[in-house]
Amino acid sequence: MQVIQVIGRIFLSTIFLIEGINKIFNYEGTIEYMENFNVSGYLAIPAIIVEILFPLLLIVGYQTKISALVLAIFTLTTALIFHTDFTNQMQLTSFLKNFAITGGFLIIFVNGAGKYSIDHKLN
Repeated sequence: MQVIQVIGRIFLSTIFLIEGINKIFNYEGTIEYMENFNVSGYLAIPAIIVEILFPLLLIVGYQTKISALVLAIFTLTTALIFHTDFTNQMQLTSFLKNFAITGGFLIIFVNGAGKYSIDHKLN
């Protein structure tokens, strides 16, 4: 079952890694998208850092609880800022997806990374 925890951490992290890398390669588009929602483009760099650094920490299981909490807050925040047009089915689906992902991160926050993690090795 411990291997399943690692796989779960990888699955939850993958979307953020991909999106963080995509933001780097489409930086101007990212800023434009954010500014369309009245979010300062200056927040693109912190968003990229969150989407790359914390998923990597989560995958290897280092500072897992903190990483999961940061990603839960980030995911919930992005749902509330970017996906609240519930008349649009895709936005509703994205909002609910973000809620589900937030739930996964909260479970990791409560339970930690498990046996196959750097956190476990350090304790």
